[in-house]
Amino acid sequence: MKVTNFSEQNSVMNQYMAELRDKKYQQNRLLFRNNIERIGELMAYEISKTLEYKEKTITTPLGTIDIPLAKDEVVVATVLRAGLPFHQGFLRVFDKAENAFVSAYRMYTNREHTEVGVHTEYMAAPSVKGKTLIIVDPMLATGGSMAASIEALMKTGKPKKIHVACVIATPEGVDVVKQALSDEADIWCAAIDPGMNEHKYIVPGFGDCGDLCYGEKL
Repeated sequence: MKVTNFSEQNSVMNQYMAELRDKKYQQNRLLFRNNIERIGELMAYEISKTLEYKEKTITTPLGTIDIPLAKDEVVVATVLRAGLPFHQGFLRVFDKAENAFVSAYRMYTNREHTEVGVHTEYMAAPSVKGKTLIIVDPMLATGGSMAASIEALMKTGKPKKIHVACVIATPEGVDVVKQALSDEADIWCAAIDPGMNEHKYIVPGFGDCGDLCYGEKL
């Protein structure tokens, strides 16, 4: 399994990450969502390089030209609700992709809010059999929500290839995904942070992505 950590590379993605982490920048939800989308676009472009391509003859007003186009059928799957702007960034690149949505969210299972369980209650997805499945979720903390989403999506068929894309991950979350998927899957992260605090939030991270994008929930 290949794990790509874009924070180890010098690119404009580091600027977007710096702004997402900045407490002052976070006060503007529109700008926060825009940066999540832009990271999705950049990551989708990188993933597009891994697809299979076949030349197709295109007729222009003055002649013809052979251009290699992707053969793969792509499904972009999103973990609600924080994944929505990230998903939109991917759709700007994979504009012909099918879409899947999974409601998988974590719940604290003790009063101290130090133990976390995952609940999945909704999924809308096409068959992923034989297709390239890209599962996008900004936060890969414990990995529980991603593992639950993977389990739900696999019920629709066996994909040709699986990519897991996130904005921030932890080593623990990456390990959980590795256990849930085969060696042929790839993980893409804008950054991998050292770990989590006692409430299972990524540190240094940037806080709760869903709340920062859309406002606090009850």
